[in-house]
Amino acid sequence: MSIPGLSIIGERINPGFRSTKALFDNEDIDGIQKLARRQAEAGATCLNVNAGDKAISDPRFMVEIVRAIQEVVNLPLSLDCPDFAVQEAALQAYDQARAGGRKPLVNSISESRWELAELLKIRPCKAILMSSEQVRDGKMVHNRTGAEVHETARRMAERLKEGGYGVGNADLFVDVSICTLAADTEGLIKMALEGIRAVRDDPALAGIHIMGGLSNLPQHLPDKAADGSDLKFQLECAFLTVAMPIGFDTVLGTPWREYALLPEDNFVLREFRRIIELRDSDALMAIVDLYQQS
Repeated sequence: MSIPGLSIIGERINPGFRSTKALFDNEDIDGIQKLARRQAEAGATCLNVNAGDKAISDPRFMVEIVRAIQEVVNLPLSLDCPDFAVQEAALQAYDQARAGGRKPLVNSISESRWELAELLKIRPCKAILMSSEQVRDGKMVHNRTGAEVHETARRMAERLKEGGYGVGNADLFVDVSICTLAADTEGLIKMALEGIRAVRDDPALAGIHIMGGLSNLPQHLPDKAADGSDLKFQLECAFLTVAMPIGFDTVLGTPWREYALLPEDNFVLREFRRIIELRDSDALMAIVDLYQQS
């Protein structure tokens, strides 16, 4: 990772990666520790820890891997599980001294899972706030505009700051949820970008971090672009090229991917800018142009 101003939360301790799932299935603690070290050595500033369904069925395992990771790296951990009891046990196991005195992160709090905010009262924490959904009339709904992303983020941040949770803006990360380009016929990537700008421009949210995961973005696309370049990697870089100047500063990603900002004449960047302005079949046809030579 080599872009100044971009922090990376290492994403690889997650069963969504087949190699990591095999480590979990075999309870290969040594392998998990090696994966943690590799991410730290590659420049991660924090490691996300998501044990998936295994954490729910066996909370002991989540605690065990938190302790094992902290034996070999001194980075803060982002604890990622929707189950309150599992998160609580992981937070209690977290040794802040082993992380250089840095707080753990709770990933992820949303309006539809607000009970997870109570974890912040267990010990001092930072928090990742999911801004792509909100509760409206008692139901969870997905946001569709940048203004809604901003309003949701601001509402959650204010609720935390005013509710005795012990956090300030610098402790908060707004996750704008980067969707899969190949399936984006509704302008959700543009929504995320507009949300980034709106959060960045809000004085009440000054100092808050804005983040998202890049792994979803190039899914279901071929490896090569129409010009022969690495399509999936360059799409991730294209997003960063557009998003960082408007406030995006943290990525949930793979630390050893050499993210870089692309020049304006880059083919994938140019096509990415065009695609995110389109909708429905026009967007799908433009996506094909990314990888199919005319």
